[in-house]
Amino acid sequence: MLKLVVCLKQVPMVTELPWDEKTGTLRRDLAAGMMNPACKHALEAALQIKEKYSADITVITMGPPAAQEVLYEALALGADKAMLICDRLLAGSDTYATSWILGEAITKQCPKFDLLLCGAYTSDSETAQVGPQLAEKLDLPAAAYIEKLEIYGKTLRIRRLVDNFRETLEMEFPALVTVSMENYLPRYTQLVGLENAFGENQVVVLDIKSLGIDSAEIGNHGSRTKVRKVFLRETQKENIFFTGTPSLAVTDFLNKYQRKISAAIGKSIEEIKQVHEEK
Repeated sequence: MLKLVVCLKQVPMVTELPWDEKTGTLRRDLAAGMMNPACKHALEAALQIKEKYSADITVITMGPPAAQEVLYEALALGADKAMLICDRLLAGSDTYATSWILGEAITKQCPKFDLLLCGAYTSDSETAQVGPQLAEKLDLPAAAYIEKLEIYGKTLRIRRLVDNFRETLEMEFPALVTVSMENYLPRYTQLVGLENAFGENQVVVLDIKSLGIDSAEIGNHGSRTKVRKVFLRETQKENIFFTGTPSLAVTDFLNKYQRKISAAIGKSIEEIKQVHEEK
């Protein structure tokens, strides 16, 4: 039986991104959370492998206690085990520190896995770095932006689209892939899945002490990225009313915004006016 590990992340709802301007970090405690969309596709890829080839799936995430929500969601969908890495000292960890922590947890808790799957990127940062950095930490062959997976014995065949070129690659287990969002459409949670998720399955909670991690390697101290400034761009909107007949209103509109319109559509204002007059 194949042993799969899927790294998940709880991200703030896209419409809610509260930043702490002093620390340069997201205030995740102030926003409703959801499973990162690309992680859902990675989980779906693992579930399809389980159905086709027989596999055991362990899902793992790092975050505050509320991050258990995405783990229970994964258990409801068909994952077998779940682990949450949760410790106040983890706050402020960048992608380097995060991948280092995940690597330590996977090495200690899932040492004999065959395939590690991650989402290609996250909606709250889109760095696409954790997967490749985790592969480097674990010294694994890896490929990013995968859209199809096939398994032949101990060989993994993957297909991806990179720079408009379709590539088919093969690698031996153990390996790591990051899954894109073109295929592996996430499934819906069924009632029986919810019953299973909150039944015998329990989320294992790990802290840095249980993982034997030095606090100097995590959080702001262990991060290689330093945020110098975070700011929110303020947008201002103004309603403009044009009165008169439709023809006069269009003419006034063209006269007022001719430069912006011309730049946007790549035509001179004379060409635009000519089309309007012909109509």
